[in-house]
Amino acid sequence: MISGSSGASDGGGAEFTAEGLEPVLREACATVGLDSRGAELLRLGSNAVYRLTSLPVIVRIARDPSVLAEMERAVGVARWLGTQDFPAMRVPASSTQPLVVGGLVVTFWESVQENEEYATVGELADLLRRLHWLEEPESLGLPYFDPLAKLAASLEGLDGISGEDRTFLEERAANVAKDYDRLDFVLPFGMIHGDASIGNVLRHRDGHAVLIDLDGFALASREWDLIQTAIFYDRYGWHTKAEYAEFVHRYGFDLMNWPGYETLADLRELMMVAWLGHQVTTSERSAAEFARRVRSLRTGEGREEWGPF
Repeated sequence: MISGSSGASDGGGAEFTAEGLEPVLREACATVGLDSRGAELLRLGSNAVYRLTSLPVIVRIARDPSVLAEMERAVGVARWLGTQDFPAMRVPASSTQPLVVGGLVVTFWESVQENEEYATVGELADLLRRLHWLEEPESLGLPYFDPLAKLAASLEGLDGISGEDRTFLEERAANVAKDYDRLDFVLPFGMIHGDASIGNVLRHRDGHAVLIDLDGFALASREWDLIQTAIFYDRYGWHTKAEYAEFVHRYGFDLMNWPGYETLADLRELMMVAWLGHQVTTSERSAAEFARRVRSLRTGEGREEWGPF
């Protein structure tokens, strides 16, 4: 990791807006010998994501300065996956990263293609099956993934929602935790992507599917990498029956036939709702969707009305 001259990793840096991040982007690119002029802002959320015009490079600036260790690990994962010839995001070979500029964590990634195009659910299954066969080296230092701890931390930071909603979510989480502790996982324990969904598989410019967003890599039961595709089909209708059948066929395991499916689905669903809860004060669209989802959890109805985020 390199600290830029305009700040250390203390979180007291630039305002997280397009204007406030412009000097961060400029300094970070200059530090590694890249030209930021004309960079296109693709996304501004938990990360600011830019596409450079000078080279096929994506620049990612994290809003939360505490993710430095995660991004160091993500860069290490990307480099190791490259040695395995695994189809995933690559980092420029010559760049030393992450950088910390203005108190913000900056990473550089090779651009997959000029236009964002997602791959298919079947291709996601192929990538997960191949990933789950890999044995990670100890040098990656992957952490053990504890979804209950992650959910608890997310609920702890929910300051913008009503006390009634917060109490409801905390009580629901406590009940799910009891059921989760009794689960009997059947797939091998090992390396997972951590946020495996169709939204994290892009079509490369040469046509093949590529796994992106590598900062959630961890050690856990492999069922966790299958749960989003299952609930996107089963609970929300975001995938068709044919798409889910293709996913099951190509991965080789149907999570919905596992006795622990409903508990894992409830847990993942709560994490999705809590994640949205952090955005209710800054986005009217997120606030409306959060209210819809909490109402759905209370009544047990209306999940088919959830919108993807």
